Amino acid sequence: MGSREQKRAALYEKLQQLRSATSSSAVNKTSIIVDASKYIEELKGRVERLNQEVASSQSSLPMVLIIQSVSFSSTVFEHNSTNLYPIHCITYILQQVTVETLKKGFRINVFSEKNCPGLLVSVLEAFEELGLDVLDAKVSCSDNFRLEAVGGENHGQADSIDAQVVKQAVLQAIRNWSNDQE
Repeated sequence: MGSREQKRAALYEKLQQLRSATSSSAVNKTSIIVDASKYIEELKGRVERLNQEVASSQSSLPMVLIIQSVSFSSTVFEHNSTNLYPIHCITYILQQVTVETLKKGFRINVFSEKNCPGLLVSVLEAFEELGLDVLDAKVSCSDNFRLEAVGGENHGQADSIDAQVVKQAVLQAIRNWSNDQE
């Protein structure tokens, strides 16, 4: 008899957890399960929409996505046309990096949805390592992080550098900054 009561109590506890997780106001078992099914379908729809957004942006801009997991350990994924590379960080951030080739130098755009203290320094250090001088820059670090910079040749050293090398250096600077935030 005690076993039956334990099973009933365990089932009740699991239904209450399910009810809580789905923000259901239902009282009986069937309604809780129906609400949970609807919630799961809603989550699947959200995932599908996010996958479509990622797929549409995949063709235009590489992104770094930092996704915080439920256990508060987080993983960063650098998304390019074929692979996902894991990196570590603390918060959810969407970042975009674009590099255009100019006559003598590059136009570099870095955008993050969140303010990233110290990221500007990391990106500027990457420019310095490449031998690029910042000729003009616009920086916003209030609610989000935005850098629009024109990097020019430093005494002819940048002749052998192409846009992909600059982009990879900026992405590496972001990864290094992310790892330093842990």
